[in-house]
Amino acid sequence: MSLFTTSLNSGSNGNCFYVGNEHEAVLVDAGISCREIEKRMKRLGLTMQKVRAVLVTHEHSDHIRGINTLHKKHKLPVYITHSTLRHGGLSLDPDSVISFQPYQPIQIGQLYITAFPKAHDASDPYSFIVGCNGVKVGIFTDIGNPCDHVINHFKQCNAAFLETNYDEEMLENGSYPYHLKRRIRGGQGHLSNKQALELFQTHRPSFMTHLFLSHLSQNNNDPDLVLNLFNKHAGKTRIILASRYEETKVYQISAETISNALVSYTQLSLSL
Repeated sequence: MSLFTTSLNSGSNGNCFYVGNEHEAVLVDAGISCREIEKRMKRLGLTMQKVRAVLVTHEHSDHIRGINTLHKKHKLPVYITHSTLRHGGLSLDPDSVISFQPYQPIQIGQLYITAFPKAHDASDPYSFIVGCNGVKVGIFTDIGNPCDHVINHFKQCNAAFLETNYDEEMLENGSYPYHLKRRIRGGQGHLSNKQALELFQTHRPSFMTHLFLSHLSQNNNDPDLVLNLFNKHAGKTRIILASRYEETKVYQISAETISNALVSYTQLSLSL
C-alpha cells in the first residue's frame, strides 16, 4: 500500500502537511485557514472526507491558525499534548482532543504514527512519522538542532519534510535584530541549510526516495540556492521545494519506488 503526501503550505506564514493512504489521511498542523486548506486539497484532487485527524507539532500560530475552524467544521479529532493545548489557546471540543506521549503508538485506520520530541522554543514540541505497511513519511520542521531523536527517525524515512530555514550568510548579513538572529540559530530555533544538508548526507537511508525542503525563511533563504545545494548531493533522492505560497504536487511513496531507489542507490555505490 502506498502513502500519498503533499505540503499544502510551508513557511512562517503557515504550515500544513497531508499524509495518507487510499482510505484515510492525517494533516500535520493546520497553520493556514480552513478555507485555504480545502481549496488547495480540492485543486490536488484530495478530499477532506479521508482526513481522520489533525496532528499538532507545537503551539506557534503558523502551525495552529486554522485548527479551530477546521476542527469545528469537519468534526476532526486533534492529537495535541496538554501543554501545547494550554499554551495555544485553542477552543476545541474536549471529547475530540486526544493527548499523546513520546513514542506512544498512535493508530488511525491503517496509519501508524510515532511522535517524538525535538529541540524548539515551544512548550512541548514534537515531530511525527506517519507509516503504513512499512512505508514511512517524516515531518522534521521547526528543529533547533539535529538531536538523536531526529537523527534516529530520519534514518527510518522513505520520504521526509526537512527544514531548511535559513542560509547562514544571509541571516548574518540580513536586517533581523541580533536577538532574533540568536533565537533562530541558537539551538532551539531552526535548522540552517548547512545543518540540514549535513543531516541528509550523513543519515539519509538508502531507501529515501523524496526529500521536501521545508519552512524556508522569506528573508534569510533563497529557493534556488537551497535547491541547487541539495541537488548536488541528492543521488537518486528526488528533491522538492515545499513552498510558502502554494501546495506541492501529491507524491506517491510506495514499495515499488522504494525498491527502485534501493537498486539505483546500490548501482551508484558500486560505481563510486
